[in-house]
Amino acid sequence: MRIIDPHVHVWQSLPAFPWAPETKTPPANDATPEMLLDLMRANGVDKTVLVQVIHYRWDNRYTAYALERYPDAFMGVCRVNPEDPAAPDHLSYWTEERGFHGVRLSPVVDASGDWFTGPLMDPLFRRATELGVPMLILTRTPRLPDLAALLERHPDLDVCIDHMADCPPDAPAELQKLLDLARYPRVFVKISHTWSLSKEPYPWRDTHDLVQRVYQAFGADRIMWGTDWPVCLAHATYAQTLTVVRDEMHFFTPEDLEWVLGKTALRLWPFDTAAQGG
Repeated sequence: MRIIDPHVHVWQSLPAFPWAPETKTPPANDATPEMLLDLMRANGVDKTVLVQVIHYRWDNRYTAYALERYPDAFMGVCRVNPEDPAAPDHLSYWTEERGFHGVRLSPVVDASGDWFTGPLMDPLFRRATELGVPMLILTRTPRLPDLAALLERHPDLDVCIDHMADCPPDAPAELQKLLDLARYPRVFVKISHTWSLSKEPYPWRDTHDLVQRVYQAFGADRIMWGTDWPVCLAHATYAQTLTVVRDEMHFFTPEDLEWVLGKTALRLWPFDTAAQGG
């Protein structure tokens, strides 16, 4: 079974790659590509998608450095400032000049995230569609109806909802907002973060019904696991984020587990094509 991790962050405290001015409390420990490669080898993970961490904001250079240093192991998702009218051009730069394949937006649910409903979103969604790169959305369920409105206008864009929109396991009305997006055939969901949603120890069984509902709505070929290393380390080891899906969620058929652990991610991040320079 080929295992692809579609969600990891890397960073390192180096003068060449300073934290963003908004980062008042930078991480205490480094999370380097080399540390990640060791974990991948130890757990049988073939390839990994590096998602630009918020500590650097829109300066994607450290992630780009990792992509350039280890092109056979990684693909990358950048961030651009969604409140900057030039964001579409920034996305083109990071995609076409620096090798990224995707962009991440993080609209919070209070008024400070209302840019997600503003006039700058359509140009950015349109540019991502033109570039053929997926858009990752990190948000919570109250913001999902706003996403649905954008999906209506941009049906040809691949969109991935990170961490099941952090839907609480005991909130069926909120879960329905996520499940409603299954009607859009190019929406994908990462079934990650069960360790943060659970009120129980590993294997976080009180979240398994939530994952199963998402699986039933979207199908195996539109859901994927993910470690969210090193963020996960506050609650779970790297290995546990994999084994909880592979060994503990018995509702996946063997064939579907291949999709969840690798083949779905390859629909959005074509590692084999990228390795050939295509």
